[in-house]
Amino acid sequence: MDPVLSGETLAKLRRPRPYPAVSLVMPTHRREPDNAQDPVRLRNLLAEAEKALTGDPDVPRERRLDILDQLGRAAAETDLAHAEDGLVIYAAQGEHQVWSLPRTVPERVVLSDTFLTRNLVAAHAAEQPSWALAVAADRVSLWSGDPERTVESTREGFPLTRDLEDPDAERKERIGDLPSTWQDEAARQFLRDAHEKLRAVLASDPRPLYVLGSAPALALLEELGPLAPETVRVPHGGLADGPAAAVHDAVEPARAERAAAAVSALSAELDAARGRREFAGGIDEVWRAAQEGRARLVAVEDDYRTVVREEGGHLEPAGPDDPGARDDMVDEIVERALDTGAEVRFVPGGALAGEGHVAAVLRY
Repeated sequence: MDPVLSGETLAKLRRPRPYPAVSLVMPTHRREPDNAQDPVRLRNLLAEAEKALTGDPDVPRERRLDILDQLGRAAAETDLAHAEDGLVIYAAQGEHQVWSLPRTVPERVVLSDTFLTRNLVAAHAAEQPSWALAVAADRVSLWSGDPERTVESTREGFPLTRDLEDPDAERKERIGDLPSTWQDEAARQFLRDAHEKLRAVLASDPRPLYVLGSAPALALLEELGPLAPETVRVPHGGLADGPAAAVHDAVEPARAERAAAAVSALSAELDAARGRREFAGGIDEVWRAAQEGRARLVAVEDDYRTVVREEGGHLEPAGPDDPGARDDMVDEIVERALDTGAEVRFVPGGALAGEGHVAAVLRY
C-alpha cells in the first residue's frame, strides 16, 4: 500500500466517475501455502467483473472495453508474490489503481459511480503510521513507518545532505569523539533547514514523531523549537543512512511503549464516558452513533470483523450467505466516523472484549 493515503488522494478516489467505476476487493496472504490461492482468486474476480460489465445494459461497449483493458493492466501490475493481507483494484474509464493493504478485506466486485473506499480508509487508519527523523552530521533522513515496516521518504526534499570539512568528522561524531560538531554555525543551519522541512511534512501529514541521533544532535534539534506533540527522542546515532530495518528496530521499543500507554488511556476515557452516559458499545450501538454523527471517538480491535444484516434499523448477526449480509461493516463504521470528524483508534485484539470489540465516546 502507498505509505501515505493523503486527504487529497482520498478525495480523488471518491469523486464520481462515468458509470461504472469498478472496485475489486479480495483478501490475500503473505506466506505459503495460503498464498497459492491468491492468483486463482484474482482470476475469478476478474472474470466476475467481466461478466458483470458485459451483462450490464447501462455500460456502453466502448467504455466496457476500456475498463476491461484497465483491469487487465491492473492485474499485470499486481505483485502477489509480495502480497500483504488485502488487495484493492480500482478501474474506470481511462484509469486504474492497485492498493495492497496490511489488513484483511472481504471479497467482492462492486460496480458503481464511485470507487468503494471504505476498506482502504479503514486499513490506512489501522496502520497507525509514524515518522522517524534520523540525524547525522552530514545527512538527515525521513522515514515512514508503521508497526510492521519502515521505508525512507523523500517528502519535502528529504534526505538533506552536506559535505563535512573533516572527512572523518561523521565517524567521530557518531562515536562521541567530536563533541563540537553541533556547535558550529554550519551544523546549526543544517539542522534548521531539516527542522523547517520536517514542520512542513507534519503540517500536511500529522503523525507521531520519533527523532533518532546522538545526544548533542537531539539537544540542538530541541533548541530549534517544538515539532510534533509528544515527540519521542531516541538516542541512537548512525542511522541516517539506514537501513530501513535498523531504523524500524530502533523505533519499535518506543512505539510499543507509546501504544501500550495509549490503550491504557483509552480504557480510562471509555470508563469516563460510560459514567457520563456518553458511551456506546457493540457494533449495533456504534454503527447507529456513527451514522448519526454522534461519535466523537471510535475504538475498534484491529482484528475485529463480523457479518451482520440490517433489520428494523438495527444490526443483527448473520451468516455469510444470508440475504443482505454485510461483511465489512466495521470498515464502513470507520469510514463514516472519519467522515463526520470522529477520531478512530485501533487497539490490539481482546482489548475491548468487554465492550463488544468496538466502542465509542459520544458527543451527546
